[in-house]
Amino acid sequence: MGKLAGKTALVTGSSRGIGRATAQRLAREGAVVAVHYTADERAAAQTVADIEADGGRAFAVRAELGVPGDVETLFEALEAGLKDRTGTTTLDVLVNNAAIMGGVAPEEVTPELFDRLVAVNAKAPFFIVQRALTLIPDGGRIVNISSGLTRSANPQEVAYSMTKGAIEQLALHFAKHLGPRGITVNSVAPGITNNGSPVFDIPEVVAQMAQLSAFGRVGDPSDVADVVAFLASDDARWITGAFLDATGGTLLG
Repeated sequence: MGKLAGKTALVTGSSRGIGRATAQRLAREGAVVAVHYTADERAAAQTVADIEADGGRAFAVRAELGVPGDVETLFEALEAGLKDRTGTTTLDVLVNNAAIMGGVAPEEVTPELFDRLVAVNAKAPFFIVQRALTLIPDGGRIVNISSGLTRSANPQEVAYSMTKGAIEQLALHFAKHLGPRGITVNSVAPGITNNGSPVFDIPEVVAQMAQLSAFGRVGDPSDVADVVAFLASDDARWITGAFLDATGGTLLG
């Protein structure tokens, strides 16, 4: 029996990358996992298929984040899926992973791009947590995926990093608020992680990125997923409001 047997989980942005690896890892621990996606239905279906092929249980839920009505759209699909598979709408584990990046120089950040980053990366997680609290029982788990860029400068991602700093604050304050209920809220900060983007197919670029890690390699999504799985388990019951550095030593300098 896995450490999450009988539990349920929602992982936002889990059709690829860290989100997919996290959904797969939680499912291997026994959780019924809701695989959230925005647009790539095929990728989400593949994540579900991979989980089921491994003996797990999962279902896909679609909702575009950062737009009006996003949270209700997400939770309508989530509650229907949970009810169908478990008979209840209880949500034991929430992983806020979905996010978008900026990738432009500070001088090129427009108000529209800034607002979009805030809407998807900070506003949506806040209201997802708020809404999830109607479903999460005492002793539940909330994990926010932050970024090592809240501790290390990359001017092309200044606005993105600001939003990731925001969800670290979400974890800190909600951890205090939800402590009496035994609900833990923590942040996990990945470093450079192979998310399947074309850049990771270029050996020279990967070699350069690998030098930023103390281990001399780029991260694999499973490296981060394993940390999230630990925080989602009862083993992490005494950890809340924490910032976990999962950058592979990138922040050591």
